[in-house]
Amino acid sequence: MENKHVGILIIGVTIIFFFIVMSFNTALENIINETCTHGLICPMYTTLKNQKIISYSLIGLLMLVGAFVTFFMHEKKLPPETKKTLNEEEKKRALENLDEEEKKVMELVLREQGSAYQSDLIKETQLTKVKVTRILDKLEGRGLIERKRRGMTNIVILK
Repeated sequence: MENKHVGILIIGVTIIFFFIVMSFNTALENIINETCTHGLICPMYTTLKNQKIISYSLIGLLMLVGAFVTFFMHEKKLPPETKKTLNEEEKKRALENLDEEEKKVMELVLREQGSAYQSDLIKETQLTKVKVTRILDKLEGRGLIERKRRGMTNIVILK
């Protein structure tokens, strides 16, 4: 949900709360006026005054939070991840000077149009997690791939 919509939702809920608090305060004031026999020196009037200050202050604070979220919090737009398509010459160039295990990993990434989950590479190559991680470290050091964290795994992307 966009921040603007969340802010508008907060403001809407705050308006509903305002009417509820206002009706509660009015009912409480009517009860105090009918039951308090001491006049204006009755401690219930002080309690009512404090209750009104606190409740309307909280409503105002919620309104400010809603306005802040609506107008000042902007979402960061992340560029969509696109799969990179390589031509045959680029594929050959990427595979030269690699040992067999590195070639196997690179071929799997190339087969997936330039991006694959690290967990899928582990399954496909039947190598240990440590071995695949070390291979990816080497490939990343050579500038052939880039790893991006996604949840509990990484996405391996060709550079």
